Parts: sequence; C-alpha cells; structure tokens
Amino acid sequence: MPRTVRSTLKKKQDRWGLVFAAPSLFFFAVFSFYPMFSAFFTSFTNKQALSLARPKFIGLENYSYLLQSPDFWNSMRATAVFTLGTFSALVVFSLLLSALVSELRVGKKLFQLAYYSPAVLSSVVAATIWLLIFDPRGLANQAMNAVMNTPGVDHYWFVNPYKEQFSTMLVYFWKHIGYFVIICISGMASVPPSVYEAVRMDGCNRWQSYWHITFPLLRPTVVLVSIMSMILCLRTFSVQYLFTLGGAPERAINVITMNIYFTGIRFFRTGRASAMSIILLIIMVVLTWLQFRVTRSEEVNY
Repeated sequence: MPRTVRSTLKKKQDRWGLVFAAPSLFFFAVFSFYPMFSAFFTSFTNKQALSLARPKFIGLENYSYLLQSPDFWNSMRATAVFTLGTFSALVVFSLLLSALVSELRVGKKLFQLAYYSPAVLSSVVAATIWLLIFDPRGLANQAMNAVMNTPGVDHYWFVNPYKEQFSTMLVYFWKHIGYFVIICISGMASVPPSVYEAVRMDGCNRWQSYWHITFPLLRPTVVLVSIMSMILCLRTFSVQYLFTLGGAPERAINVITMNIYFTGIRFFRTGRASAMSIILLIIMVVLTWLQFRVTRSEEVNY
C-alpha cells in the first residue's frame, strides 16, 4: 500500500477515533475535571453554600485552619485506621481466597458467585443489613453470646469506639472482598498451565508452587488490587454516615469524607470542605505513586 494512502487512512482512523471518544471525554470533563479544578480554586476562598455574597480570596487560610483543627486530625486518624485495617485485609484475603477457590474441583462457580454477590449491593443496602446484624437482638450479639456463653448480653457494637471501627471495616470487607477475589482469580487464570506442569515435575508441592510461581507472576494483579482497595478505603463514606444515622457515635468513625460532607453541607463552609477534598486527593496521589514506586510493577514475562 502506498505511503500516501496509508497516511490518509490513518488520519481517517484518528478522526473517527476522536469522534467516538468525544462523548466520554465530554463526560469526564464535565463531571470529573471541572469539579476537581473548581474545588481547587474554591479551597482558596471563603465561599459558603447558600450565600449570595461573592466569595473572597483568602489564600491558604483554609489549609492553615485545617492543620490546626483537632477535628480534622481526628478525621485523618479515623481514615488512617479504617484504611490500614480494611486495605490490608482485602489484599491478603483476596489472594488467599482466590488460591483456595482456584484449587476447588467441584463448586468453583458457586463459590465465586457467593463471594461476588455482596459486591452487587449498594453501600446503603449493605450498611442497612449490618445495622440489623449489629442490633442488640441481631445475629452479631447472638453469635458472641453463644461463643462466650453470655446469654442476653449486649456487646455494644455502636458504643465501644474500637468495636464501632471494626464494624465499619467488616461491612466494607464483606461487600468488596468478592470483587477483588474475582480479579485475583482472573490473574491466576492468565498463568500458562505449562509453568505449573514444569514445577510439579521438579517436585514442588502446591504451597511452593503458589509462593514461588503464582505469587510473583501475580505482581501486576496485586498492584492493581492494592491500589484499587486503597482508593476505595480512602473514599469511604456511606457506611460511616448510615451508622451515625443509626445512633453510632460520630467521633470514632468520622472519616475525612464524612467531615467534608458535614463541613460543606451541614455547616455550609464550601471553601473549607474543598480544602479537605484537595488534601484527600493529594494523599491518594502520593500513596498511589508510592505503591508504584515500591512494587516497580513492570510487565511480567512467563
């Protein structure tokens, strides 16, 4: 094919590619990029919701206030505790459960469906289900009383701050573990069977095969799961919010997203809420960069 014809064909392909990508680009520009830049500029003003007054530029005053605010640092602590506990559990158990499910000879599809079914529920439905479980007459108290032989005792899941934090972690783990298990199973399926046949001929058992073959070859999948689960945990909101509506104390689970919501919606301080949003965005970007830096996830060759 002549070079001029190839050049003309490529220009047409690029033009049609841009046409098909334009709706998605427009969607992201309107609903993602514009709110992001708007929040960045708003964070330098004293803008208040429902106020007709023109917002004034106040520089770094919102950031200075947040760095001196005990409420903001409590939100950072609550977010760090929730993210560390839920993130580590999601990554570790998704790898373990995917390995166990992959070894099944009967009922593999049934187990995959059982793990994944909570992921299709909305966060509101999942939180409501667990609110009923953690009720004084719910299954959580009944199970604890059966194990500890303490009939009729209320274990105060929403009063004790440590149990309250554990409850929110458990809800998120239950809801999202199946999604990451499916991702890990898909990563394992991409490993050629000939690799396992070779190591079995060399005398490796299943544990050695998983630890020395499967896990290293799953490195891109592990990086994907870790980054997605970390961002998911940092953005948590609905479970904590619904738990507080159900009567749980706010302080122990007042994560930064819920603090942003209360600051911007309840107290109408849009500028200060925008500053917290930008800080959260910076934290996500830095932690994601660190994970890429530490793992150095280059392409895996079999």
